[in-house]
Amino acid sequence: MPLQGRLIISTFKLRSTLSCLASRGTGVAGVFSPRGGAVAASNSKMSSSAVLHTSTSVESLGALTVRVLPALQDNYMYLVEDPVTREAAIVDPVEPEKVLSAVKESGVNLTTVLTTHHHWDHASGNEKMASLLPGLKVCGNDSRIGALTDTVQHNQELKIGQLTVRCLETPCHTSGHICYYVTSPDLSNKVVFTGDTLFIGGCGKFFEGTPQQMYSALCEVLSSLPHDTLVFCGHEYTVSNLRYATHVEPHNAAVSNKLEWAKGQRLTNIPTVPSSIEQELTFNPFMRVKEADVMSHCGKSDPCGCDGLPQRREEHIQTQTVTNNLIYTLSPYNSDITNQEDWQFV
Repeated sequence: MPLQGRLIISTFKLRSTLSCLASRGTGVAGVFSPRGGAVAASNSKMSSSAVLHTSTSVESLGALTVRVLPALQDNYMYLVEDPVTREAAIVDPVEPEKVLSAVKESGVNLTTVLTTHHHWDHASGNEKMASLLPGLKVCGNDSRIGALTDTVQHNQELKIGQLTVRCLETPCHTSGHICYYVTSPDLSNKVVFTGDTLFIGGCGKFFEGTPQQMYSALCEVLSSLPHDTLVFCGHEYTVSNLRYATHVEPHNAAVSNKLEWAKGQRLTNIPTVPSSIEQELTFNPFMRVKEADVMSHCGKSDPCGCDGLPQRREEHIQTQTVTNNLIYTLSPYNSDITNQEDWQFV
């Protein structure tokens, strides 16, 4: 079924089946019309953006460099460079022209595409990249990924020059979702590209998985990485995610402080990436499901409880549910919300 079609579901079915996350903090797959139906993604999202949503930035970490390349309406692509060998990989190159421009500017040898998942806003540039750079290795874990040359598995290791890339299976948003954990030779520099599994202050929708799978991805696989690992996610959703986090934990200073910082960043179009695993554990409610305040917000004393209580916040009606230690958040269509900017894409 097409991505947008998955959200042609009534509010009542959403409530009764808990089928898809659709909160602002976790993104939605299509724009909702004022009558509550799902419509196709806007042209501004599907085409190359004329105005960058975020300025391009460079994170020079010594033995590892990450170039943050904004794409589409709120996506990020990442050029990962080994400064010694000048070999590079690109994560989710949805806009090939921008990638090739950054490659030329940096003077690196691009050898590899690291695809987190098959959704068009992450993988639709693969075919063009492969045609423009013959011999390019395209990695991923889903046969639906275009131009795929190398199917990777959990804990499989790749090399980008002297950098080591460990593939982490994190199914839920899609069944073949992969996060890429990249380390320098001496392990002094560590980054993870989380696609649409982990966002700053939030997580991706459960399109093809279960709450248990997302719990495993966030609270077991990613949380087990060294806490100083920097997190580079697939979308710029930080402000809206943290607004929701303040609703869950209104007295958590880490949430409010990060929100104010993120607002300042976005006022000047500066990216809010990277975060770190350590930081996420202090303010991301989806990684804090065992915290007493999070359980209290859900109306549960047991983190394995189900069927939370409806809550109203500024923009949406929220239904909180905790299943297998994960907050499962639904945002049924609210007839008061007619501004497309109030809904996001994953």
